[in-house]
Amino acid sequence: MEERSVVLLEVGRAFRHPVQFQGVEYIRVGTYKKKLKDHPEKERELWRIFDQVPFEQMIAAENVPGPDVLKLIDHTAYFELLGLPQPENREAVLETLRSDEMIIQAQSGQWNITNLGALLLARRLSDFRVLRRKAMRIVVYKNNNRIQTEREPEYVKGYAVGFEALIDLIKNLLPVNEVIEAALRKTVPVYPEIAVRELVANSLIHQDFFISGAGPMVEIFNDRMEITNPGAPLVRTERFLDSPPRSRNESIASFMRRVGVCEERGSGVDKVVFQTETYQLPAPVFEQVDENTRTVLFAPRPLTRMDRADRVRVCYLHACLKYVNRDFLTNTSIRERFGIERDNKAMASRYIREAVEEGKIKLYDADAAPKLRKYVPFWA
Repeated sequence: MEERSVVLLEVGRAFRHPVQFQGVEYIRVGTYKKKLKDHPEKERELWRIFDQVPFEQMIAAENVPGPDVLKLIDHTAYFELLGLPQPENREAVLETLRSDEMIIQAQSGQWNITNLGALLLARRLSDFRVLRRKAMRIVVYKNNNRIQTEREPEYVKGYAVGFEALIDLIKNLLPVNEVIEAALRKTVPVYPEIAVRELVANSLIHQDFFISGAGPMVEIFNDRMEITNPGAPLVRTERFLDSPPRSRNESIASFMRRVGVCEERGSGVDKVVFQTETYQLPAPVFEQVDENTRTVLFAPRPLTRMDRADRVRVCYLHACLKYVNRDFLTNTSIRERFGIERDNKAMASRYIREAVEEGKIKLYDADAAPKLRKYVPFWA
């Protein structure tokens, strides 16, 4: 401009805490930049806003022209997911997206794309600066450790419009077993597809988006797969199976339920445990690692290679699953779960005793005869 360079410095919208520079918090008062500590009434108001505005309602892209909104947002997939006819003109499409809070009208007359709209419907999450690290990361390792990476395919689409493609991608990366039935050879997935689907959906929906520089992740090893999302769990990990559903991100969870990706009634972990029992896999691990939530699914492993911790975890989750279905853990049910022969009741009794000694399950009726003993989780 007049043969001189002009630099525009944009200070991003504050979220979760006030904007700082060299340790000092600032706020704009009128047309002036002021130190926040000199305006305590505005600081109180600012913190109230932080407490009230969920991440989904914050803005991913501001002042976007209508045509560009439809380039960034996969509106065609949006209508397909909801089973709705797509309007013939752009204004009607934008109005529908606005009514679902995917976009909001900007004061300039253009459009702001909300985090909700971008996370669910983005053609490429990398098009939104604040959401680049929120795309699902998938890593396949060569062995059972993180030393050597074999593949790291890129996945870029929004959670709702790209969920089925994401599951297909993960399925194609997972190992399979070959079995022969009726003289025909066929491949069988090592991990139950329903369990993988539920855990991937949970990692997307229940993450803490305010943790910057981190996103959901699927790691595939020879003997296990680990699914991690940012954010400490909202309930104790040992109570995942029976606790009422809770979500940090209600709008995302609601939309994913509407399009059939997940359920809000909290039965996802039940399905995971049930599927691992059906496949006779080692029980999954639900754990908190620093400020992250991680679930581990294990590949098939013979009973002879399971240690005490594995057996106790199997008994505990088996008791939880039985209890939420108004049933009990018994010697018979444990034999079925482990695939133990009927005449080897002593082995099943030993595994039950290990779980009791660890305090994970307890006897339901102390007066019952040994053959009629039933067990429930320690918290029942």
